[in-house]
Amino acid sequence: MTLSFRSKLFIVSAATGVAIALMTAALLSWSLRREINARIEERLLLETRLVAEVLERFPAAAGPAAYSREANRLAPLVSARVTLIAADGRVLGDSDVGAERLGRIEEHGHRPEVVDAGRMGTGRAVRYSTTLGKEMIYTAARVRHPTIAVVRLSMPTADVQQQLTAALPLTLLAIGLGLWFALAGAWALSLPLARRVRNIAAMAERYARGELSRPAMDYGDDELGRVARTLDDAVQELGRRLRDLAQNRALTDAMLAGMVEGVLVMDAHGRLQLANDAARAMLRMDDDGIGRHYTEVIRHPDIVSQVSHALVGDEPAGAEVTLAIDPNRVFVARAAPARAPRGDGAVLVLHDISDLRRADRIRRDFVANVSHELRTPLTAIRGYVEALLDENPNEQSREFLEVIFRHTHRMERLVGDLLRLARLDARQELADRVPVDLLSIVKGVAAELEPAAAARNSAVQLSIDEGARHVVTDGARLHDVLRNLLENAINYSPERGAVTIAAAKRGDRIEIEVADSGPGIPAGDLERVFERFYRVDKSRARNPGGTGIGLAIVKHLVQLLGGEVRAGNREGEGAVFTVTLPAA
Repeated sequence: MTLSFRSKLFIVSAATGVAIALMTAALLSWSLRREINARIEERLLLETRLVAEVLERFPAAAGPAAYSREANRLAPLVSARVTLIAADGRVLGDSDVGAERLGRIEEHGHRPEVVDAGRMGTGRAVRYSTTLGKEMIYTAARVRHPTIAVVRLSMPTADVQQQLTAALPLTLLAIGLGLWFALAGAWALSLPLARRVRNIAAMAERYARGELSRPAMDYGDDELGRVARTLDDAVQELGRRLRDLAQNRALTDAMLAGMVEGVLVMDAHGRLQLANDAARAMLRMDDDGIGRHYTEVIRHPDIVSQVSHALVGDEPAGAEVTLAIDPNRVFVARAAPARAPRGDGAVLVLHDISDLRRADRIRRDFVANVSHELRTPLTAIRGYVEALLDENPNEQSREFLEVIFRHTHRMERLVGDLLRLARLDARQELADRVPVDLLSIVKGVAAELEPAAAARNSAVQLSIDEGARHVVTDGARLHDVLRNLLENAINYSPERGAVTIAAAKRGDRIEIEVADSGPGIPAGDLERVFERFYRVDKSRARNPGGTGIGLAIVKHLVQLLGGEVRAGNREGEGAVFTVTLPAA
């Protein structure tokens, strides 16, 4: 049976009233007991002092029986048990114990009230009496008498309980009458309150059915009315937000449907909440994917790793992936954490770059094919020019032939660099890592470029730390990296300039720096100097023998060796290129 709000309110009020009444009775009983105990103790203490003064005039030469008679005489006068105690703790007389039994009573010198009386003049205690077998209230006072040292009065605590019992009926009657009137008032006052609660419940049911029009009702001015008005305002605001949310959701769905990128949204538990049409087509998803864990929908380990990092708040870098369901399509997957009021989630975006990769592959194949086809005619041209130069032509013909030979040599270098860059782009070169001596490689590169340095009167300085000499890498490809960087440094340094190659070990990495004393690189161009055919400005493009793709080859080779390269400027002047490689 379901109880009404009014019945529940009455039951709660009744239970509260009963609890309060019981606590009041308990506190009153405790207070009365404490007060009666205190008054009885004060009365006993006062009577104990009076008895002590009477005993001071008791004859000193009296016998044992006289002490018992005196105790029995005083007990009715004070309505308490009287005990006379000697200085050594012996009981000389007791109103509740006959003279013949006094010898069997243990000495009382250690009793707390007796100890306090001997030390401070008076003492009191409430404890269990082993002699009488009941709880007693004790008071004791010191007596100025040759034989009697302390007189003690006591009475059972049951007398206190009797006095308390006599006072409780009226108290309980008053509490019962007050409780009855309180419950009757609560039942009467709960009627209008219950009516208002029913009206508010009816309003909430209307709102639950979607009827958000405001009802014509008076909520009242008390706390319940304020709660009802606040609920009404909150529901109206919620209705407005729901309408806005529906409009935004429709707009978002339209935007996602029109996107060519695939978008997937996961909640904080990794369950798929949203996927647009592009994502469904890319991942070959069916309608059952929503609500499932992302590992059941996404089968690529790199994408799963990205989403798992994003779900814990990290921002992983994008990854280029190829799905097993369609090997001809290439995607860039980027996952990022999504912040939401009720918890974090993750958003995954898939960019289809298949056309870009196809065009890039066609470009690389074209460059490789064209470069390969150019090698044969360039070799033939260079051979015929060398033959004509060997015939000792006249001065003007020799000048023309030398120009042709120089540009043919440059074209051959360009074709060779393009072919190598194409191989690096296609990942056709592999690194064979073995322990090598870095100092030997640097000296070999410096020796090869010594004629070029001498032609410009440049000094090449080497500074290789002992800890950086031994590195596990591909010596041939590291040689090509350093040769390109050193050749650039010599070409872009002024006449009689200085070029430095330094190497040092930083933790588990080896840092190699190649620095020149030229004009340096503008800050806006530092990130682009490794692009193929990129020129910073004409002042750094004065070398007619350069191909413009040397630094691009350097970047690819360093990445092949598992390191990184960056460009910067030294304080003062001159550019510096830093290559960082794993030491082992």
